[in-house]
Amino acid sequence: MAVLSLSRRTAVRTARILGVASASAALALGAAGNALACNINEFSAEAKCDGTKGVIIVTDKDASGTPATVTVYLENNGSDAKQVGSQDIIGSRAGETITFSEDWSPNAEYRIRVQAGKDKDHLIVDKDITPNLTTPSEGCSKDESTPPASPSPSQSASTPAEESDSPAPTPTPSQAESTAPAGAASNAPSPAAGESNLAETGANSNTGVIAGVAIALVAVGGGAVFLGLRRRGTNSSR
Repeated sequence: MAVLSLSRRTAVRTARILGVASASAALALGAAGNALACNINEFSAEAKCDGTKGVIIVTDKDASGTPATVTVYLENNGSDAKQVGSQDIIGSRAGETITFSEDWSPNAEYRIRVQAGKDKDHLIVDKDITPNLTTPSEGCSKDESTPPASPSPSQSASTPAEESDSPAPTPTPSQAESTAPAGAASNAPSPAAGESNLAETGANSNTGVIAGVAIALVAVGGGAVFLGLRRRGTNSSR
């Protein structure tokens, strides 16, 4: 009886050990399978420029190498405006890329759909990359960017004044205004040439003294003549 009970205990313990080992192995295999399973988070997209042309690049970092199909749609107000293209890809841990030629506009929105799985009827992944791809605000061409806001009427009205870099010319006085002082001076009567000379030689010269001396000489000469005539008359009467 003791031997029988001991063997039963050993069998139960062995079964328990095998069960735990099997469960651990199943968990390990499940975790490994999940680690290698394709996931939407392993896909990414970005808009770039190839010279002056736009492209959309999708990267697949699926380490399991599950075949996938990527389809790109241009969005407009929440709906598909057009299908840009569809390509197949097999990812890798380092990452594999596919390129869609698309001359995208600034601030455009694109939806990228990923369908992964070896069997199209039993897809592992059938989802969109979230969020949707939004292109940069500046286009690949230098003159292609988000249009600026239209100027207000006051700004457009002041444009001619702003375009002139040189200062406004200073108004010059008219000929009548510039010659007015000369005209006023010319209206005053100008003195005659003789009057000006007399005025200059009258007050500041010795004319009065000379005239006095001349009168005195005339008087002296007249007296001498009178005396001479008188003497002649006296001598003749004798």
